[in-house]
Amino acid sequence: MNLSFRILTGLLLGSIAGLMISRSNSALFVNLPGLLAPLGSLWVNAIRMTIMPLLMALVVVAIAGQGRSGRLLAIGGKTLSLFVGLILLSSLFALLFAAPLIGLLEICSENSNVVLASSQVTAERAPLPPFKDWLIGLIPANPFAAAANGDILPLMIFTVVFSLALIQIDERLAKNVITFFEATKQALLVVIAWIMEVAPYGIFALVLPITANLGTESVRLLGTFILMVCGLIVLLSACIYLGLWVLGHDIKKFAKTMAPVQVIGFGTRSSLATLPATIAASEILGVSQKTAGLVLPAAVTLFKFASPLARTAGTYFIAALYGIDLTVSEFVVIALAVGLLSFYSPGIPSGGLLIMTPVYLALGLPVEGIGLLIAIDLIVDMFITAANVTANLGVTMMLDGLQET
Repeated sequence: MNLSFRILTGLLLGSIAGLMISRSNSALFVNLPGLLAPLGSLWVNAIRMTIMPLLMALVVVAIAGQGRSGRLLAIGGKTLSLFVGLILLSSLFALLFAAPLIGLLEICSENSNVVLASSQVTAERAPLPPFKDWLIGLIPANPFAAAANGDILPLMIFTVVFSLALIQIDERLAKNVITFFEATKQALLVVIAWIMEVAPYGIFALVLPITANLGTESVRLLGTFILMVCGLIVLLSACIYLGLWVLGHDIKKFAKTMAPVQVIGFGTRSSLATLPATIAASEILGVSQKTAGLVLPAAVTLFKFASPLARTAGTYFIAALYGIDLTVSEFVVIALAVGLLSFYSPGIPSGGLLIMTPVYLALGLPVEGIGLLIAIDLIVDMFITAANVTANLGVTMMLDGLQET
């Protein structure tokens, strides 16, 4: 059975078992959620242990590896600016629409307290450090300590500087370091694949205690959240069509050509697996293959258009589910942080969820919530990938048109 469907099966079985336990008076069944909760925590910890080294490997390979060939630098200011602008648009969508819609879910405090108790997560959070301390901390005195403490932004700044320095040294020496980090990345992706293989069991152990305590309320909340996020992703995707129309492109031809590519993306949940079909579609649409050959690989590597919207909405949902009240500034910080992290997410199904741990840790959100989002990510990630491949080709057409003018 496909892993995605096995994960969904774990979610369904955990939900059904939880609902049955919530209606049972058996002492054996009543104690089962407490017995399974540690197994769910073990699976979450297995995910967390890969985060920091994977992020470092991704950044080093992306900058130093491609920088030597000139591909990353050749993308140009227009391409990177468009990537950043559309990612900000995705984050803005989350701020404007996701937060208010999630507020309409009417998650009562009683159910939130039950969730907190079942996952052994406290709602108390340390206050954010003063801006001066935050600014000073951006340059880590000890990058290894930053990695150990989960200080993601200082570690990434060090990694970027280190990667840029690799471009300046002897190519033979730099290649050895890049090869090391490439091997590290590939090995960690194998570890993640192993972790994901047991994900159905981890999801089952995470969902059952929550469902057993919340009963049918959890089914209503999760189903409503999935419908809400997928609807917002479709609305966000429409902005790509609108942008192409404003620039004078034939959006009917674009929509017709993109349809099979979107189906492939919807089925594979991988922008990388959809790249050959995307390149073929660019030829049909008359895009310069010089532009397509440069922008599309970069887009697949760096550009995750719909991820900030979906992952930010998911973070808001987890905060509401666990009864954690976020301030306006924290809403903004989450949206911007998730948008930034989207540039470094692995190109694997649900990969964007696996690197959000630092955001949760920094704001005191329950990391167990990431496991819950992975459990319901099958449908959401299908819509994310379809939106991403649409944006990849849309951006390529926009840039090709701008170069011709």
